[in-house]
Amino acid sequence: MGFSYMTYDNLISLQNLFQAYSEFRKGKKKRLDLQIFERNLEDNLFALHLSLKVKTYHHGKYEEFFINDPKRRHIHKAPVADRVVHHLLYKYLYQVFDKSFIYDSNSCRIGKGTHKGVKRLDAFARKVSKNYSRDCFALKLDIKKFFARVDHQTLISLLKKRIKDKDIIWLLTEVINSFQTENRKGIPLGNLTSQIFANIYLNQLDQFVKHVLKVKYYIRYADDFIILDSNQEALNRYTCILAKFLKEKLKLDLHPQKVNIRKFSWGIDFLGYVVLPFYILPRRKTKRRILRKIKSRIQAYQNKQISDYSLNQTIQSYLGHLSHANTYKFRQKLLQQ
Repeated sequence: MGFSYMTYDNLISLQNLFQAYSEFRKGKKKRLDLQIFERNLEDNLFALHLSLKVKTYHHGKYEEFFINDPKRRHIHKAPVADRVVHHLLYKYLYQVFDKSFIYDSNSCRIGKGTHKGVKRLDAFARKVSKNYSRDCFALKLDIKKFFARVDHQTLISLLKKRIKDKDIIWLLTEVINSFQTENRKGIPLGNLTSQIFANIYLNQLDQFVKHVLKVKYYIRYADDFIILDSNQEALNRYTCILAKFLKEKLKLDLHPQKVNIRKFSWGIDFLGYVVLPFYILPRRKTKRRILRKIKSRIQAYQNKQISDYSLNQTIQSYLGHLSHANTYKFRQKLLQQ
């Protein structure tokens, strides 16, 4: 049975829970919380299934910590059993909602991502500028504290438009209400479900931009979005219209310091890269960060803290990232470190 047609009982079946756990644990086998959970794996999954079946399931408390990625981010990590539920729901929601998303929604979707978003921006800029022969302007917008400001009731209402099973809505509501920053607002950075919730929530913006404003050249990645046009005045008008839409329909605000219109010839900074006529470059900050991390890993290798295999993996990973831009000289510099 396809996920989009599942009943609650089918969704939370033991088979689906074990499958969700198997997919969730990939790449995490050495983590202590997972090892503890696996000591009584079957008992834990059977207990989770029973609590879901009789609807006594309550989401556990989050562990909080900060990471620098490169910006400082406040992460909330759920207990293992809850993350199994997140994985189950993510897979279900993806199949129910993904086909309703616009082509140029690039975050956390199969076949999409930052590199696809940047390549798409490059192609759009070439079209708008008529192969670099006329002006092209880019309006870059950012939503202020998006993940902390997602309104629970609005999100649940959007879910109900496509999901009619009341028990599935109950489980989704339990997960959504497990976290709040203020008065039933916010979804946590760290939950797999937050990624799909963000796309469902901002799909309303995408549909408005594409089908009401009729904007042809629009790309969104999470809460960052960009519009291209040859007419700078048109972009100025869009800013006011979008600010009003976000406020009235989604209870969100544009970040006042992150509304930016730039000429294509100056370079468009988007998703870690700068797109210019004829070429794409990584941000200077990105290059400096890569050099620092490579030097740190080389030092760890020299101190016999990591293996040559681990060092090579790090270098190859960064080379792969840089291969999406015009970085031949910089990649040669890395290889000489």
